[in-house]
Amino acid sequence: MTDFAATKAMFDLPDGVIYLDGNSLGPLPRAARRRVDEMIAREWGEMLITGWNKAGWMAMPMRLGERIGRLIGAEPGHTVLGDTLSIKVYQALASALEMVPGRRVVLSDSGNFPTDLYMAQGLLESLGRGHELRVVAPGDVAASITEEVAVVMLTEVDYATGRKHDMAALTARARAVGALTVWDLAHSAGALPVDVSGAGADFAVGCTYKYLNGGPGAPAFIYVAPRHADRVRPALSGWLGHEAPFAFDPDYRPGAGIERMRVGTPPVLQMTALAAALDVWDMADMADVRAKSAELTEMFMAGVAADCRDLHIVTPRRPEARGSQVSLRFEHGYAAMQALIAHGVIGDFRAPDIMRFGFTPLYIGESEVQGALTILREVIAGRLWDRPEFKVRSAVT
Repeated sequence: MTDFAATKAMFDLPDGVIYLDGNSLGPLPRAARRRVDEMIAREWGEMLITGWNKAGWMAMPMRLGERIGRLIGAEPGHTVLGDTLSIKVYQALASALEMVPGRRVVLSDSGNFPTDLYMAQGLLESLGRGHELRVVAPGDVAASITEEVAVVMLTEVDYATGRKHDMAALTARARAVGALTVWDLAHSAGALPVDVSGAGADFAVGCTYKYLNGGPGAPAFIYVAPRHADRVRPALSGWLGHEAPFAFDPDYRPGAGIERMRVGTPPVLQMTALAAALDVWDMADMADVRAKSAELTEMFMAGVAADCRDLHIVTPRRPEARGSQVSLRFEHGYAAMQALIAHGVIGDFRAPDIMRFGFTPLYIGESEVQGALTILREVIAGRLWDRPEFKVRSAVT
């Protein structure tokens, strides 16, 4: 059994704050500060450029990819870290499309994260081959997977509502009609059990600064199924995806397997912080995390339903149909979230009217949920949000 008191002690959480935004940015692991300080002083400071060899910096994307792979059910050696999630989405989609040359439809849903759709739009426009990005309602995805679809590109857990797709069922449907799948695990990895291998996913991508607590701007990861790894062509042929980067050949030769999906230079400081964050997962069992998450989200939703009638719960009530967040629709959601933050409860807001709350059992328990409900009731019932300073929009919501 996971000792959640022990995992909570691994995080540096400010006093007087109930942090319910780990689905957007995970908090600081205590070990990360020490680990990064040591890396700066002993590796960068003393080794200088020799750190690429002596400290093993160049191997970090594969080392950390392996650790993340275990959290998403990937086969060993088929997950690599680096670059941003947008780049990894582009890579995966471009490679998948090239593998299905006779088809022109990319299927996604209206609950997908807009950036994924932006990357698809830009890629298809650049290809100039008459591809179509077809966006349907989340509930219509299965029926829309037809033989004209080349790639099904979905985020497993809807960023706005927390609605969860059935990865195994939709992947099986795609495979049955000859389509490939690209799964975005940004709101899944570290939040719930994922089994990309068991589901038969073709590609998967995700970020590490949310539930994996890697810090602001922490790098993304990409998974490629073994059946594709040695034949997929990387659309972004970066120098670290080359078979021999330091041969400085004038022509690109893809590296072996997942290594060909590397692009740019590893962000060593960020990866060092992430390595410390992943140590927490050595203390946790994902099944325990998922079970506790279901309890906490249900407790929060029950409290909202009982005492905050002005708020509409848009997250599915069935645990198996949701991720690890609760989203509430409220006309004055932005101002209400600012009022909550001012009173010590940090969540976030997504346009046009969604208040989001993330529940991460590694550091959130029943007392935090009850405390957040108490403050939420006060903010809504007392209209504490109805103040000018809470209605001024910041750059980041």
